[in-house]
Amino acid sequence: MTDIKTKIDSNNLPQHVAIIMDGNGRWAKKKNKLRIFGHQKGVKTVKEIVKASIEIGIKYLTIYAFSKENWQRPKTEIEGLMSLLISAIDGELGELHENNVKINTIGDFLSLPDYVQKKISYAIEKTKNNTGLNLIIALSYGSRHEITEMTKNLVKEVLAGKIKSEDINQEIIQQHLMTAAFPDPELLIRTSGEYRISNFLLWQIAYTELYFTDKLWPEFGREDFFKAIIDFQERERRFGKISEQINNE
Repeated sequence: MTDIKTKIDSNNLPQHVAIIMDGNGRWAKKKNKLRIFGHQKGVKTVKEIVKASIEIGIKYLTIYAFSKENWQRPKTEIEGLMSLLISAIDGELGELHENNVKINTIGDFLSLPDYVQKKISYAIEKTKNNTGLNLIIALSYGSRHEITEMTKNLVKEVLAGKIKSEDINQEIIQQHLMTAAFPDPELLIRTSGEYRISNFLLWQIAYTELYFTDKLWPEFGREDFFKAIIDFQERERRFGKISEQINNE
């Protein structure tokens, strides 16, 4: 059987893919298991998609691991997720480092438990000189929170005389977001059949191609990821222009 990867145009890859990993709990419920079992299986899916990204040459992969709103979940589930995050880093960091993956995070870092902050800081420091895939983990992240904090910081800079209010433009806003060091995503994938953005990268996805699949995250695999890439490559990205303008460029 022909590998679906052969249908991918390596000259037309999205530089940055973002993923809303949804459906772990529902997958576990279908199996009559606890929700944490679904999250454990979801970690294995992350590993597979990271490998697939490396395989085809994706430069940036952002995964929505834990939102600001997720703090409202039952305490036992939050504790289980934090513990799972630590064990995932312990179990995968060596291989990620060997594969030249650079780890980054976005989100309200200081709201995470101290032991999680230390573990993530270690992973970031260990991989900081790697030049392969940039794996960006969104933890305690919410786009409205990000935009609020960006606004506060800009106000402080204006009051301090560092910038003038009339000089604030889209570029300056971009530079003050948590994602300032990364390009905007060109493709956003959401699993589980939900058609929501869920407060994820609201500024950054202004012109991002959206791809929704009914697959629950633990069911999403290498071929599903490649199908999303192929779907992206079949779209015409106009950025407000018309087709004729794009074709003549």
